[in-house]
Amino acid sequence: MKRKIAIVGAAALALLASVLFFVKPADAAVGLRVSGGRVVEANGTNVVMRGVSHPHVWYTGQTSSFANIKATGANTVRVVLGSGQRWGPSNDLPTVVNLCRTNRLLCVLEVHDTTGYGEEGAAATLDQAASYWISQRSALAGTENFVIINIGNEPFGNNEQVSATWPTATSNAIGRLRNAGFEHLIMVDAPNWGQDWRFIMRDNAQTVFNSDPQRNTVFSVHMYGVFDTAAEITDYLGRFRTAGLPIVVGEFGHNHSDGNPDEDTIMSYTQANGIGYIGWSWSGNGGGVEYLDMVTNFNPAQLTSWGTRIINGANGIRQTSRELSWFGGNPTTAPTTSRPPTTTPTTPPTTAPTTSPPPGGRSCSVTYAVANQWGGGFQGEVRVTAGSSAISGWTVTWTFPSGQTVNQAWNAQVTSSGSSVTARNMTYNGNLGAGATTAFGFIGTWNGTNTNPTPTCTAS
Repeated sequence: MKRKIAIVGAAALALLASVLFFVKPADAAVGLRVSGGRVVEANGTNVVMRGVSHPHVWYTGQTSSFANIKATGANTVRVVLGSGQRWGPSNDLPTVVNLCRTNRLLCVLEVHDTTGYGEEGAAATLDQAASYWISQRSALAGTENFVIINIGNEPFGNNEQVSATWPTATSNAIGRLRNAGFEHLIMVDAPNWGQDWRFIMRDNAQTVFNSDPQRNTVFSVHMYGVFDTAAEITDYLGRFRTAGLPIVVGEFGHNHSDGNPDEDTIMSYTQANGIGYIGWSWSGNGGGVEYLDMVTNFNPAQLTSWGTRIINGANGIRQTSRELSWFGGNPTTAPTTSRPPTTTPTTPPTTAPTTSPPPGGRSCSVTYAVANQWGGGFQGEVRVTAGSSAISGWTVTWTFPSGQTVNQAWNAQVTSSGSSVTARNMTYNGNLGAGATTAFGFIGTWNGTNTNPTPTCTAS
């Protein structure tokens, strides 16, 4: 059995330097939990994950991806982190958590260093992953309503002797987290590069579930070439349903080097049976699996065929995702995110007029879009593009025409005076080459109407 080819990372970019916090009052019950074989919120509302994996540990500067993933209608982002054995360590969890919170996303945090242990020589153990989580305990305190701890990605390869230790190693890691005081919903990945083709997770899931003193563990299978027929998909997932055990498809794609997964059945069966799925992955893939990018070069305006399928296709994210009620979303209706055309757009949807840069010299243009909207609130996205010459900084200004306000922002220094708003670049996104683009986002409020302003951009 061929193993899954791992994503390759790029040099880490500068970390997000400033983010404002969106605070949600604590619920009486402790956060996300398992009830009756399903994941529910503290108030008992069913949670069906519809999400996208984001390779954060290799692309730490791509913080705008959280807002862009939310704009697809996704209710979940699975964030790739490093424990320090191979990548990282990821010590920016406060930033990551607040990006999830401000973008109203269920946040699945996973340690990627464990991938293929026993077959991949550099891989970390689940015990090492547990140590990382315990070191980050303070950063995760109070996040049980919207954060899931995915202990380690694909924690065993195909080495039969080593992968057979999955039940004990997984139970021990869960026990360490509980002993350290974690009350989060825990997610555990299958062995055999996540695909469990030897059925080690399937046949030992009840034992592992019972080892959790809180009975608050959800199982995650990754579906690639092993799951290339409808019968294999429905049998595997159906056995968990019959056993009353919680299961999600924690990764899947439309194609892979080890075979052609049946993504249509994955998406239709999970939708029919209330099972979550998280697609791999937003952008940045390498090592021969670049076709698994949903968008090209982290640009949400450039959907790939895979991105078009999982986001806009039948049983896709936009059609089936429901926001967590804890964020104020309506769990019985789809998000109010604007639906783009099914073909790949060449410009971002729902944009305000683009300013025309003056001829010659340094210049920039800007577009303004409402990425998501709910009663009394909305998420804005602003894109800045350099003109025919490189620029070293930018300032965007606009005046809200309908009394809107900005409450939180990221990837820009945003100030307001009445209805006038000024946004200036951060230290890490001011330098843009000719024609290059960056983006920043914000959470705002509106009342009555939410008419787009017409922004202007000044370059330096």
